Amino acid sequence: MSNSGDAPSATPSFSLSGAQTLPTRRIHVLGVPLDMGASRRGVDMGPSAMRVAGLEARLEALGHQVTDGGNILVEIAETQAFGHVNARYLKQIAETCTRTAHAVVKILEEDMMPLVLGGDHSLAVGSVSGVAEFYRRRKQQIGVLWIDAHSDMNTPDTSPSGNVHGMPLAALLGLGPEPLSNIFGYTPKIAPENTVMVGIRDIDAAERANIRRAGVNHVFTMRDIDERGMRAVMEEALRAAGCGTAGYHVSLDMDWIDPEDAPGVGTPVRGGATYREAHLAMEILADHGHMLSFEIVEVNPVIDEHNRTADLAVELACSAFGKKIL
Repeated sequence: MSNSGDAPSATPSFSLSGAQTLPTRRIHVLGVPLDMGASRRGVDMGPSAMRVAGLEARLEALGHQVTDGGNILVEIAETQAFGHVNARYLKQIAETCTRTAHAVVKILEEDMMPLVLGGDHSLAVGSVSGVAEFYRRRKQQIGVLWIDAHSDMNTPDTSPSGNVHGMPLAALLGLGPEPLSNIFGYTPKIAPENTVMVGIRDIDAAERANIRRAGVNHVFTMRDIDERGMRAVMEEALRAAGCGTAGYHVSLDMDWIDPEDAPGVGTPVRGGATYREAHLAMEILADHGHMLSFEIVEVNPVIDEHNRTADLAVELACSAFGKKIL
């Protein structure tokens, strides 16, 4: 399969001198204020925080056409039974992900690019399932670029916490749990050879086994970034995610960035990407031009400092959608 696919249309724009500047896109913003997948509350306010930070206006300033479709319906945790301790709120999270998946399919059918705002990372099951289903109907596959401090490869059998936000990538690769893995009636949603993790630095022992069991070979830890540099890592990551696919979904967990620059995240871990490394990764992503959809998750305004993390999330989204220094 080629990389051309049926990706949302991108029209090149030109400067007065005739040189191409950046592609303009029709972007559809979708909020998923889900916070049942984590122990620490507050990421349900992430979509609002990113909107307050000027997401729509800043993308439109780049020449993009932006539509904000509001938020997906999410149940309030305090009104719900959490279910089994090995996968808390699994039923409600699966229902939210199913609604998200159908919404993402509709966005793509309208020739727009989904920009999903979270919420905890369990919502990625919905967004990726929607993108995968849209291209499956066209007999194409997608890749996934998972940019995160964590691999999110636990299952209910291996999770030490029972928090579903540590399970979405495992679910998308077919390891379960079934209510998440089987959205649209099939599993897996993505192939291991096109699944790429970047920036990993906090993995449970059982997750290492699950990564091997799933057959994922493209795992770039922070050590890889330290030793090889962000450019080399991103170039290899994008080649792997794009090989034989229509393009790739990008799932950006803000805890990938060091807490010095992104303090307001769901699960902060020291030793993450720097401010400039994060922007460089997004700029390289924009240069390649094969992104099908994009999501930003785990922004937690409750523990943020003057909306710094949400503002950085918006900056990074702008870089991913073509903003350049010069």
